[in-house]
Amino acid sequence: MSQDWSGPFAMRKPKPTRHAPAEVDEYLAAQAPVFRQTLAQLRDIITRVAPDCTERVAYRIPIFRLRKDFVAISAAKRHIGFHTMSKAIPVAMKDELKAQRIWVSGTTFHIKPGSDLPVELIEIALRARLAELAG
Repeated sequence: MSQDWSGPFAMRKPKPTRHAPAEVDEYLAAQAPVFRQTLAQLRDIITRVAPDCTERVAYRIPIFRLRKDFVAISAAKRHIGFHTMSKAIPVAMKDELKAQRIWVSGTTFHIKPGSDLPVELIEIALRARLAELAG
């Protein structure tokens, strides 16, 4: 006998194309103030550089999308993650990131909450990511 997974109680995967800024608002509101401030700054930079992006929470973190997932942000125990979703960007920016004492793991910049946000580096990474998505 097969299980019928249709109907009102069916588990449906939310569409990645949905625009749900309220989900991001809730995520930010749930963070400690020092994390919330830096995450909100990152969100502002992202939406300023890529005003047409949609935003939602997926995989328990805010994700910004332009035709495909663009970048993401997150709060961890001791740092804030800026997820470039690109292996090439952190490699290309290695020296600048090291000079700003930004630790990188994979595609993610680890930013200390409460520290001065390296706005120029974030903007450079965002523009590089836009170029990747356009190419």
